[in-house]
Amino acid sequence: MPAVTKPANQKGDFLVDYEDKVFEDVQAGEGEKALVTFHTVAFEGSIGFVNLLQATRLKRKGFETSILLYGPGVTLGVQRGFPTLGAEAFPGHLNFNNQIVKFMEEGGKVYACRFALQALYGHGEGALIPGITPISPLDVLDLILIHRRDGAFILDTGRSKHRARPEEEAAEPWRSASCPVNRGFRHGEKTERPGCRRADRAGSDLARENTGPGAGCNS
Repeated sequence: MPAVTKPANQKGDFLVDYEDKVFEDVQAGEGEKALVTFHTVAFEGSIGFVNLLQATRLKRKGFETSILLYGPGVTLGVQRGFPTLGAEAFPGHLNFNNQIVKFMEEGGKVYACRFALQALYGHGEGALIPGITPISPLDVLDLILIHRRDGAFILDTGRSKHRARPEEEAAEPWRSASCPVNRGFRHGEKTERPGCRRADRAGSDLARENTGPGAGCNS
């Protein structure tokens, strides 16, 4: 029977080099912006909280940073607690709320979609953490486009997609992650490359039909 000779881990031990940093500490240039979008449900994974921390870090690096909560992402921005609002029912219960408040206290801006609040989750604007700005569902896309136009860094939370290079999208719009042809064919079907066109003839024909003038690949 093999004998275990390695001493058991003890509090205070370290198993990795936690001081080593490989890359430079990038700081924002003058006027640089960042947008962190959230399309994920509170408490259904760590990514929502992790990217709230990333948003705070972006703010501290000097970026003019905004957070967009839309779809299920609005659940990160509502007041919560038990037995009363603001009361922490278990350790970490108010992590989302506390981090959003800290982000706004440090100068960050947070926006939440009114449609998702009412139509999807039955909340009103009064349910939001004070300081969050409710916006029209029509503003969701425009907020993203404004940041894109301004050359901002955009970090998406909860939406996995293949991103083609700009020159690929210009030559072959179906490569765009926003293209409906791409979206429809990338899940569970044989592809030449992940997130790209179908290998079969029908998929290729349909892709070509959507590359002409007025094609809705950015809808």
